[in-house]
Amino acid sequence: MNSLAIRSELAVPRHKANAATPAASEPGAHPRIALRISGHAMIFSVAAALGLATAAECHSITYAPSLMYGAVLWGWWGCIASTLWALGRRVPLLSSFSLKTIAMHMSAGMALGIAHLLALGSLGFTEAGWQAHATALAVWTSLFNINRFGIEILIYGFVFGIAGIIQSQIRAQRDAMQSLELQRQLSAAHLRALQMQLEPHFLFNTLNAITTLVELGRQKQAAEMLAHLNAILKSTLQRSTPEKVPLSQELEIVENYLAIEQVRFADRLRVEIKVDPDALDGLVPCFLLQPIVENAIRHGIAQCESSGLVEASAKLDGRFLHLRVRDSGSSARNPQRNGHGIGLRNTRERLVHFYPEGYAMKAEPLAAGGFEVVISIPYERG
Repeated sequence: MNSLAIRSELAVPRHKANAATPAASEPGAHPRIALRISGHAMIFSVAAALGLATAAECHSITYAPSLMYGAVLWGWWGCIASTLWALGRRVPLLSSFSLKTIAMHMSAGMALGIAHLLALGSLGFTEAGWQAHATALAVWTSLFNINRFGIEILIYGFVFGIAGIIQSQIRAQRDAMQSLELQRQLSAAHLRALQMQLEPHFLFNTLNAITTLVELGRQKQAAEMLAHLNAILKSTLQRSTPEKVPLSQELEIVENYLAIEQVRFADRLRVEIKVDPDALDGLVPCFLLQPIVENAIRHGIAQCESSGLVEASAKLDGRFLHLRVRDSGSSARNPQRNGHGIGLRNTRERLVHFYPEGYAMKAEPLAAGGFEVVISIPYERG
């Protein structure tokens, strides 16, 4: 058996597969608790400030009746605002602005307004000698008038409106985050499906070749092919998919794959690999080059009556990493080679997921015969 002629400008170092990327931290309960505490604290802080301002305006913050009036006036609304905030978090419908909800809150506002005016009127009983000036009913209902009642309704509406707007914004942000997380999970699932489509496709072809060698009595070559297949599978099992790997690791898979093809084609296959040393640590989607090289051999070299050449190169140009695979196959091209085969279609779909707007891929036959695939992706240092 003749050896495969590989002329490489740089020996590709072999590394172990990278550890799986750390999982994104999931949102826990602590941020929600912090938000709830800060919301209630803010409400009561504003209520306390307004209560002190009202006491100072009436008489003085050191004067007990004035301080009591300010506390009852704004402490009441602080409790209502805090309740609306808590209910809005647990029952989103209560903080919506539908007609049914507004009507319900209008009724609640009227009832709470009456109760608040009665609570404020009861402070008149704390004044010494109140019996000499009015009856108990007159003192209790002393603040009942259309203007004060209208103010109560307006304040309730303001509190409900502010709480509803903030709750709506929080829900919108939460829904947006959940939507983004769902899109990320769907994207990852799609990439896993693409990866699961690629690896069995390669495995099927390799096992068929091994079966053929065994049937022909070439057990030694079949054992060599199994050893290289074992190296490829071991490398892929050590990483979680989908992920990006250094170009050096991707070239390691390509080397093992070419060693498998060496057993099949012997002198009919020549390979030239040219790699820019600065490009070796650049990250690429795993199994990016192998299906392209497989296509070049399967649809190009396998169709040649004589020997054929497969050229692979990687070059770093500023912010982009340029990858090229070219074969000197026969002039008759398989229609699938025109960018629509499983390997090329799969590669293009994965590039769309990894680089939505930042990649370029060209797959076309060459005028002199053969086929070329050129991929340009943003350079990411591994």
